[in-house]
Amino acid sequence: MEYKVLYRKYRPDSFKNIVGQDFTKTMLQNAVKNKKISHAYIFTGPRGTGKTSTAKVFAKSINCEHPIDGEACGTCNSCLNFLSSSDIIEIDAASNNGVDEVRELINNVKIAPTNSKYKIYIIDEVHMMTQSAFNALLLTLEEPPSHVIFIMATTNIESVPITILSRCQRFDFKKFSIEELVSQIKYVCKQENIQITNDAVEEIAYISEGGMRDALSLVDQLSANSTDITIENILSNYGSISIVFIKNIVQSLLNKDIKTIMSLFDELKRGATDYKIFIKKLIQELMIYCIKLKTEYITSNLSYEEVKCIVFELNDCMNRANINVNPYSLIELILLGYIKNDFVKDPMKSKVEEDLKNNDSINENVNNITHEVEDTSLEEKSLQNHFLEIKTVRINNCFCGAKKNILQKLQQEWLNIMTSPIPDDILNLLVDSKIVAASESHVIIATNVEGTAILINNRLLEITDYLCEFFAQEFTFIALSESEWLKEKQIYIENLHNGKTYEMLSEKNLTIPLDSVEKREPSLEKIAQELFDHDKIEIV
Repeated sequence: MEYKVLYRKYRPDSFKNIVGQDFTKTMLQNAVKNKKISHAYIFTGPRGTGKTSTAKVFAKSINCEHPIDGEACGTCNSCLNFLSSSDIIEIDAASNNGVDEVRELINNVKIAPTNSKYKIYIIDEVHMMTQSAFNALLLTLEEPPSHVIFIMATTNIESVPITILSRCQRFDFKKFSIEELVSQIKYVCKQENIQITNDAVEEIAYISEGGMRDALSLVDQLSANSTDITIENILSNYGSISIVFIKNIVQSLLNKDIKTIMSLFDELKRGATDYKIFIKKLIQELMIYCIKLKTEYITSNLSYEEVKCIVFELNDCMNRANINVNPYSLIELILLGYIKNDFVKDPMKSKVEEDLKNNDSINENVNNITHEVEDTSLEEKSLQNHFLEIKTVRINNCFCGAKKNILQKLQQEWLNIMTSPIPDDILNLLVDSKIVAASESHVIIATNVEGTAILINNRLLEITDYLCEFFAQEFTFIALSESEWLKEKQIYIENLHNGKTYEMLSEKNLTIPLDSVEKREPSLEKIAQELFDHDKIEIV
């Protein structure tokens, strides 16, 4: 006997065998039960969600001579001869999408059904039809013969003209849930005597992305081996990754365990895991943690906002069309960017401490230097706090008068920044930056790398002079990292929804002006110059 693949063998032949899509099943059954059959239907949804199978079951029920509660009886002449019926016509619009094929269909529509109540046309992938073909079909859909019913299926409803959609009853098919997929996979494996572990079932359900056909095809392929289907088979052959591995990465991130994170990513880089599957699972685990942060009283090294920003950055990484480096390197950098290395000793500082211990002549001044270091740290912290005030004020003032037309104008001019007479060292800082918000007086610049935003802000007075000359207009600038911008943007949107208004704030009220912050001398450099001859050290 010829072997039939599992997704075809277990294709439903009645409404009761259709998995999921409860609303659609109920509506279609009621239409048959109450004899309220429309002349045209369109089923839309992702691949492998049962659109064509449901269309066939519906067609069978419509032509059934003795339907029971909207379900085909399965014993009448129409049901028994359904598969070979000349009154059920299946058309693949992907290969029959021209106007000539549609005209032939229209001519055949006029012919009455041979042995059934209705002549039913099931048109699959209807969005592949040409515009001329849709136009030819339009009149028939508008005034069809009473004996004809059209059932169309598509995975791309946006490509179907609105004139066609308005003449059809539309039913949206959802992706199958993990639970529905798991249940059906277990049922099929039991019927086929396929040995499979529970974690393998769940992994197949996950990587099938809501498609029953994909899930059963994967089971079919794996069952060709004589061995049982295990999670190891799937992880090693289909680019997937275990949830335990994902949990280890998330836990290492939350514990700020850089060493473990780098070790895990080294393992990923050597493997063959699909990075998109990895990102999806990582995002899913982080979102679960986000919910815990909001709903449970738990302590964490990362805030809700930080975890949310990681999710957005990972999603952006997954959606990049072209990644010219190892994608795991990008993901690793994203995660490491949210770990503050407060516990990592600065090599210069360690060298200073070592010299202090070994040099008797310097030991005499240890107490004085220690006090200087503490004073410098306090000064540094104070300056950083004042800079945060400046940043907050400028973001507020930009949002206060933000206008879309100004933003679009500056973004268009920004495209020519590389050809402007600005020094190369400044252009190097601005090349990967973009303008994300603007008013008549203030501009926010966003960069992909947090370090670049810091470097821009450290030279902001100088950069402002060049940019104002470039735009031929006076502006006040501030630079943010992409993650900072996403946070501020979300806050701005929430404030708009809540009706909060922004008022201009003055920088004159700040304790220390921006130029004082920008010109501060790094404390570590100052310490080194105090301890050693200036010509014997190099600051890098």
